[in-house]
Amino acid sequence: MNKIFIIVGLIILIVGGTFLGIRFLSGEDNWICENGQWVKHGNPSASQPTTGCGEQGNNQNVKIFVTTPKPGDTIQSPLFFSGGARGSWYFEANFPVKVIDANGAELGILPVQAQGDWMTNNFVPFSGTINFSKPMTEDGFVVFQKDNPSGLPQNADEFRVPIKFDIAEKMKVKAYFINDKLDPQISCNKVFAVEREVAKTERVAKAALDELLKGPSQADLNAGYSTSINTGVIIQSVTAKDGILTVDFNDQLEYQAGGSCKTAAIRAQITQTLMQFSTVKSVIISINGRTEDILQP
Repeated sequence: MNKIFIIVGLIILIVGGTFLGIRFLSGEDNWICENGQWVKHGNPSASQPTTGCGEQGNNQNVKIFVTTPKPGDTIQSPLFFSGGARGSWYFEANFPVKVIDANGAELGILPVQAQGDWMTNNFVPFSGTINFSKPMTEDGFVVFQKDNPSGLPQNADEFRVPIKFDIAEKMKVKAYFINDKLDPQISCNKVFAVEREVAKTERVAKAALDELLKGPSQADLNAGYSTSINTGVIIQSVTAKDGILTVDFNDQLEYQAGGSCKTAAIRAQITQTLMQFSTVKSVIISINGRTEDILQP
């Protein structure tokens, strides 16, 4: 019996030791170099390495790494990119970056400047923002091309990052929020527009309300914008007739919404967000079909 306990104990120690070894030595909470990219494993305390992915292993086959965009990212113009390349990738501190579609058509090109001394075999960081024309395909590549002034095929090289284009047409709508900086007297029913870009749709009123219910972005908050509308509010229906727009919400809209100032602000935010459209003459707000006894102060 004692031998059994000893064997079981040894097994537990071995399994536990193996787990700890994997946990702390395999890079679960570390940055791992995979396919020329720094990949976060777990929750590393250190920030992403600034040296080239593969450089620490002295892997001379790794000539360039790209931090952004990542493979499979959906991009639009202008595109910000960054990474690092060995000095030999540059010529006169430059190399070209191209955006091409799946058919190989060039949509944009930008000469990239080394952000450091390029007369080295170490990695030199680069970054830039490239504008490109409208693609005709959904798939494409960002091509990081080695500068090759000789034009000789044996000196040519490139690194491609496969991406997808955001080809959906866009439109702009406004969402209205309160802002104590713009309205220091706190007028309750005075609201201010924030412009948002959304996918083009015929349901423009619903799109604008969706942006309103998302609330202010961090940049909006920093600028003093806020909302009186609760989180968790759901748009149940939007109907239009003879210029009258009726919007029905769930009861979360009036949850703990007591006080004349708050209810006035809620009504103003919704109404002004919908009245931005010329076809809307008036707005009716309802909650689960009720209109008479809602948003009471």
